[in-house]
Amino acid sequence: MANIDFHIIKCIREQIAKGGDRIALKHKVDTNWKGISWKQFGQQVDALSLALLAQGMRIQDKVGIYANNMPQWTMADFSALQTRAVSVPIYPTNTAAQASYIIQDADVRILFVGEQDQFDAAMGLFDDCEQLELVVAMSDDINIGDAEHAISWQDFLQKGSDAERAQLEQRIDELCLDDLLTLIYTSGTTGQPKGVMLDYANIAAQLEGHDERLSLTQDDVSLAFLPLSHVFERAWTFYVLYKGATNCYLQDTMQVKSALEEIRPTVMCAVPRFYEKIFSAIHEKVSKAPFIRKVLFTWAVNMGAKVSLCHQEGREPSMMLKKSHQLADKLVLSKLRALLGGRISFMPCGGAKLDETIGRFFHAIGINVKLGYGMTETTATVSCWDDKCFNPDSIGMSMPGAQVKIGENNEILVRGPMVMRGYYKMPEETEKTFDEHGFLKTGDAGMIDENGNVFITDRIKELMKTSNGKYIAPQMVEGTIGKDHYIEQIAVIADTRKFVSALIVPCFDTLEEYAKELNIKYNDRIELVKHHKVVEMFENRVSGLQTELAKFEQVKKFKLLPKAFSMNDGELTPTQKLRRKVISDKYQDEIEEMYTETKKDK
Repeated sequence: MANIDFHIIKCIREQIAKGGDRIALKHKVDTNWKGISWKQFGQQVDALSLALLAQGMRIQDKVGIYANNMPQWTMADFSALQTRAVSVPIYPTNTAAQASYIIQDADVRILFVGEQDQFDAAMGLFDDCEQLELVVAMSDDINIGDAEHAISWQDFLQKGSDAERAQLEQRIDELCLDDLLTLIYTSGTTGQPKGVMLDYANIAAQLEGHDERLSLTQDDVSLAFLPLSHVFERAWTFYVLYKGATNCYLQDTMQVKSALEEIRPTVMCAVPRFYEKIFSAIHEKVSKAPFIRKVLFTWAVNMGAKVSLCHQEGREPSMMLKKSHQLADKLVLSKLRALLGGRISFMPCGGAKLDETIGRFFHAIGINVKLGYGMTETTATVSCWDDKCFNPDSIGMSMPGAQVKIGENNEILVRGPMVMRGYYKMPEETEKTFDEHGFLKTGDAGMIDENGNVFITDRIKELMKTSNGKYIAPQMVEGTIGKDHYIEQIAVIADTRKFVSALIVPCFDTLEEYAKELNIKYNDRIELVKHHKVVEMFENRVSGLQTELAKFEQVKKFKLLPKAFSMNDGELTPTQKLRRKVISDKYQDEIEEMYTETKKDK
């Protein structure tokens, strides 16, 4: 059982007590980053807690947060938690119908919203959600109008008074690791989302485990770039604040490039797609550079890779290699690190498998990407890359306290104090998710080597079976082809089909540049993706990328799409995973066309 000293509220209150005027949180106001001190943070959290108590918030009542990343997100979160309520995050991109399902299923009483879109959606579903009493607008620029059940952030803060102070202190005195901390609804690629029940003991186990595996201090600066509604960024934010570091909130993810330059973070969570894009952009730029610069780039990255390998194997680089690496760093590698602000000490990466070529590249240029594996059901991290025993093909070594083993069908099974207590109001689903020994069934197939490195081989739930009886792991095929800098997104089609095909969204910035060089004339992107020279170029690239795949795994045909898959159109989950059924239904005509063009079949 985790130590009560690791109760996240207790830890944060200790940081607030000693933090004073040091900066705890930062956010962008107009064009400047504004700091919020630990003292100010504590005052806001306490004032919000008193307001929640004045509203009649009972122990383990539910408080919803429906917003983009902002300091108020964390303030609302901690204020609910220290009254022993349960916070329920909702993705800011969720539709009104999706938000309504969560609010009703979780019995949310008070809902914090971040922007006008979420406010309008919340007010539209108010009548359907019986438990919902009040919507609190966290941003000053939300137009509340004369909405009866809505209140501004500042007015809500005024609701609390010293009359609730004794009750708040009592709630804090009675903090308990067995309390439910949060319900996080997994987006899922099919069906209704399930509310994952995480308690304080789950978070406490992760705080303790991360202390053994990572080095983070109050001098560190983290950029909260992934949505706080996702377990990865939320658990990481808990850890950052528990260590007394500064958390910077990026409300608009489109501004990540400028935020990296302005904040110059030392740590930052990201998903593999983030690294893939940087990797592609760098290599695209190098491909157009003069010959001598190409040679210099390749040499510098090779020097970095050799030094990285020395560190991993625990040996000292030779004097010659050290000197070469210093020069490579000065001429090339430091400039590449500057793209991420130039101060990164390590970067947690999760959400999917990172291609090992990309993992090696970032380590070679001196950015310690720490790929991890986990699920909402395991309070994020189950395993991560170790600094000393780094194997880029793996998903790392299991975290302290996590028991990882391989079960039937090579399924990865997990047991430990970070594993959820179950799905909210879904006892049958909960039972199906655990085996008879209490191990969580992850749905991923894998293996563990003699050094304790965990490897994912397939996604059991997503394996596709061709009409020839061959099993295809679509994510593996997509990862192989999708790292090309001309490809933005790819969705593999294979289930019950006679061969593998794919829907490909080109990277239009790169493709339009290519079209310009070849003087290809087109009126719009629909014309561009159908142009015979463009199709031919993609055929050659896709063919060249698949040499390592077995014949039956290779994409035989593809269609280029003029528009990217998006969350708004329901084709992606909030964590950028493909909703395969939605995509298959939407592009049914394009898919059928690939399988009816029998004349061109090989």
